[in-house]
Amino acid sequence: MFTSEQVVSIDRMEHAISLFGSFDQNIRLLEKEYGVTVLSRASDLKVSGEPENVSRAVDAITALLSLVNKGETLNEQNIRYVISLVNEGSADKVDALCGDCVCITSKGRQIKPKTLGQKKYISAIRDNTIVIGIGPAGTGKTYLAVAMAVAAFRAGEINRIILTRPAVEAGEKLGFLPGDLQQKVDPYLRPLYDALFDMLGPETYLKYLERGNIEVAPLAYMRGRTLDDSFIILDEAQNTTNEQMKMFLTRLGTNSKMVINGDITQIDLAQGKSSGLVEVTKVLKNIEGISVVRFSEKDVVRHKLVQDIIKAYEKYNEGRKKQ
Repeated sequence: MFTSEQVVSIDRMEHAISLFGSFDQNIRLLEKEYGVTVLSRASDLKVSGEPENVSRAVDAITALLSLVNKGETLNEQNIRYVISLVNEGSADKVDALCGDCVCITSKGRQIKPKTLGQKKYISAIRDNTIVIGIGPAGTGKTYLAVAMAVAAFRAGEINRIILTRPAVEAGEKLGFLPGDLQQKVDPYLRPLYDALFDMLGPETYLKYLERGNIEVAPLAYMRGRTLDDSFIILDEAQNTTNEQMKMFLTRLGTNSKMVINGDITQIDLAQGKSSGLVEVTKVLKNIEGISVVRFSEKDVVRHKLVQDIIKAYEKYNEGRKKQ
């Protein structure tokens, strides 16, 4: 079998250290993915293996060095994403992932889009009044929307952040849960609380909650209201009915933004009821100021197994449809 060899030069030692990672784990990931051998020789990397694999590995290394050059920290998630871009011939798009800090958390961590899908989503929120984000779990739809809301609030662009989701049971009944109504719906709103806690810290969150600057409530609480100067996020929107979706959309007031998120593969509505999220993309298409962003499994930023699980379900469902 013919073996090829290519050399990649690295200008600065700290870039080489970042590229290799702790115990060379980053390079080991590339070697395993492409079946190549990467050796360090002074300021050069020597990549050897089958010609096509070597070429792709070199493209991946060059793309990763570009990220490191621009101050990005490498981890398994973004290395795997770069590998996926290289494999589909889109290595030139890696530079688009650099920069663009959305928000800084209470602990000083920068929130940035990690995939091209997430970057498109952030741009859509900046440029439109209503954005509909559709995609599988783990793509950062809710987290990034909350980050954008907190950034807008800190900048004084809006006065309130309103987070809501339908209290639809995924196999369980609200009546069996202990406590009053608020305690019953809190489990449904937990992901929204968690994102806010991360951005603001518990003390600041509670302060704004008491002042009325932040509201986290079930969708039913939105009826009859006009929401001015607000950033409104509807989460788990696949579990809204058409009537609920129309009700929510018509709450929009002056100087407000809406972000509607959901996963149309996880609809928990009673049989026979159509999802408002599915319908709204058909009803509101081609309206200026409204954007629909669709995520894929490539945008999943949780554990790699989450991507594999989503792919397996898609493959299984496609097989069932054919049968």
